[in-house]
Amino acid sequence: MKALTWHGTHDVRVDNVADPKIEDSRDAIIKVSATAICGSDLHLYNGLMGGMQAGDVLGHEFMGEVVETGADVPNLKQGDRVVVPFTIACGSCFFCNKSLYSLCDESNPNADKAAEVMGHSPSALFGYSHLLGGIPGGQAEYVRVPYADVGPLKVESDYSDEQLLFLSDIYPTGWMAAHNADIEPGDTVAVWGCGPVGQFTIRSAWMLGAGRVIAIDRVPERLKLAHDKAGAETINFEEQDVYEALLEMTKGFGPDRCIDAVGAEAHGQGDPEAERRDSDSTEENHPEALNEMIRCCRKGGHLSLPGVYTNAVDNFSLHGLMNKSLSLKSGQTHMQQYMPPLLKTIEQGLIDPSFIITHRLPLAEAPDGYAAFNAKKDGCIKVVMTP
Repeated sequence: MKALTWHGTHDVRVDNVADPKIEDSRDAIIKVSATAICGSDLHLYNGLMGGMQAGDVLGHEFMGEVVETGADVPNLKQGDRVVVPFTIACGSCFFCNKSLYSLCDESNPNADKAAEVMGHSPSALFGYSHLLGGIPGGQAEYVRVPYADVGPLKVESDYSDEQLLFLSDIYPTGWMAAHNADIEPGDTVAVWGCGPVGQFTIRSAWMLGAGRVIAIDRVPERLKLAHDKAGAETINFEEQDVYEALLEMTKGFGPDRCIDAVGAEAHGQGDPEAERRDSDSTEENHPEALNEMIRCCRKGGHLSLPGVYTNAVDNFSLHGLMNKSLSLKSGQTHMQQYMPPLLKTIEQGLIDPSFIITHRLPLAEAPDGYAAFNAKKDGCIKVVMTP
């Protein structure tokens, strides 16, 4: 089959790879109908994530049709249409029983390697390094889905792939980002980063009762989308001092809730997307967005951290976090918890997630899609591909 594979920093290729096969009785094989490039895929593209190997199949946002199931997948049958969560979870360990699916104790076959780096292993993820399982991803014609009796969300409505695809990651991630901020009715919420996750965070903040949402970025197309389609006030950090602007907008108080939808490649030390790195970079991540968030948030406020970090962060403003009595929640998204209720928000007409799509490509042009998304050229905010 055809699949997008990683070969090093800024080097991804569409190759012929072996078709996936059932390896466990809880597996399913999915024929991919739509897949997308996630902002966190760019961390791999830019050489920030260790544990990558040449030939790894990328992609963790995908959906499609069930073509085969193992003997212990009673909930799915051939022909079912499913959206697959990017986190892989067993459904029955200590953490899954607490609905903390991205912390699953059983799904990462390389848990010992992850524990060496982080102390404990999170769940395995599709297409996201051998540190997190080495599970081939969904930017491919077919995918093997482990624990298919727990993960895939079966969809029986006639909504399009483009309306449903982002239930695989960025819509639930934006929702959990807003949920983790503990938004109270009328709160002012500031969101750093107007990429795809940031856009869904803004929408989710409104749905959770925010009285005001302020979005911060430097890319005109992203700021326009946040303003025109999501109703956010905006700050271009290349044109305004964010701290001064937020103080003025909040009469010196600061936002009640601050959300970092940026992650490892925050700007402030040059342009991190343009830097050349070795494929197993141990470079520390940039703290600009984190530190600015701590500085700007009102005293006693809440911080939420959905942005993906791939290493330590030096010069982190821990003194500000502590002395201002700020609370912080973070984590990979507990997908299986959020997907069913968020599907209902689509069915109820509260949101059409396809608003985020700017570029549509065949899988054969995936390397061009990565390059455009990474460079933020041609107004590229979100790329969807069809095999």
